[in-house]
Amino acid sequence: MSNSNPHHQFLSYGRQTLDEQDIEAVCKVLRSDFLTMGPAVDLFEQEVMEYTGAKFAVAVSSGTAALHLACMASGIETGQFGLVPAITFVASANAFVYSGATVIVGDIDEEDLGLSRESILGVANNPDVKVVMPVYMGGLASRAAETRQLAKGKILIEDASHAFGGEYEDGQKVGSCAYSDMCVFSFHPVKPFTTGEGGMITTNDPELARKLRIYRNHGIERSSENFQSIDQLVRNSPWYYEQQELGYNYRLSDLHAALGASQIKKIDDFRAKRDEIARYYDEKLREVKSVKLLQAHQEQRDRSAHHLYIVWLDFEELGLTRSELMKKLSASGVGSQVHYIPLTCHPFHKDRKYAVDEGIAKATEYYLGCLSLPIQPGMSANDAERVVAALKDLVEPHDNGICFRS
Repeated sequence: MSNSNPHHQFLSYGRQTLDEQDIEAVCKVLRSDFLTMGPAVDLFEQEVMEYTGAKFAVAVSSGTAALHLACMASGIETGQFGLVPAITFVASANAFVYSGATVIVGDIDEEDLGLSRESILGVANNPDVKVVMPVYMGGLASRAAETRQLAKGKILIEDASHAFGGEYEDGQKVGSCAYSDMCVFSFHPVKPFTTGEGGMITTNDPELARKLRIYRNHGIERSSENFQSIDQLVRNSPWYYEQQELGYNYRLSDLHAALGASQIKKIDDFRAKRDEIARYYDEKLREVKSVKLLQAHQEQRDRSAHHLYIVWLDFEELGLTRSELMKKLSASGVGSQVHYIPLTCHPFHKDRKYAVDEGIAKATEYYLGCLSLPIQPGMSANDAERVVAALKDLVEPHDNGICFRS
């Protein structure tokens, strides 16, 4: 890693990395005729299709909007269920709630932090479970082919908000939809690359793509071959359009799309830098007995988009709370975060009684000790060294040889 950043500014767990090309791409749109739903959106969608290998890509205003529209397009409704892991951002579960469906909260796998096999098998024979939504925690696509097999007969929506640029176990790009009906990405500033705010759904199904495009624009159809009116004079009028469904204003602006089209050209470089930082952390922290490395197998590192770098610590044995550790790290200029609070711990979801603690034992154990450390393409070698030094200084004096318990 280069030592291009000698200043000790505060290191957040993640942030955007922008350059003059990105700025100029947005300025170009500001000088153009279209600020929203113009040619920049089409170009960005094409770039995502070419990178992932998916046949269709539908750009929307956020990752949350993408999750919502994917659930809508799946047809899930009241009286049906969707499965999602306990460890995820609330938007994953909320997408089911928006659609009137009931959430089933599954456990996680200890090795890859994805939706557990047992949770998928637990719903496999339930005809009321329509959608299974694996979440690619931290950027690692967890057992995609196996999940497709176990969830046979269900609609599979990949929440790949962390995983753009990553790969499946067979080397295909996440987002190709080789093992899913739809795949969702987020382009929030801390994600693998950014549009400012924005999201995308990829699919290989033309009918799903058509529905997604209608839903993102108020439910409006503008293509004459899909009009439902039989009035030929109206159908052939240049001003005519039809609202055919209840949709939303989830359109992505050309400003956001132009930034995305510029940023996606750097995604492989961004991923390489994140990978470099992750492997450096692995090397320096592997021998620290107080630190449990997660998603650190060679094969996992080779495939991950490395949106997050997560470690696990036994705070009880260390003799300090997670809040105390995070405050001490912050005082050293090192930010950290917790990803995530289990869904069933949030008052909104807890009151709905989606799951009981006995059903999410691994997720509960993970939550007790997880901590995300800074990982971003703009970090220098000095920055990474600072992170390691700050953490080791706080945990090595209390080194008791812990493990991630089953």
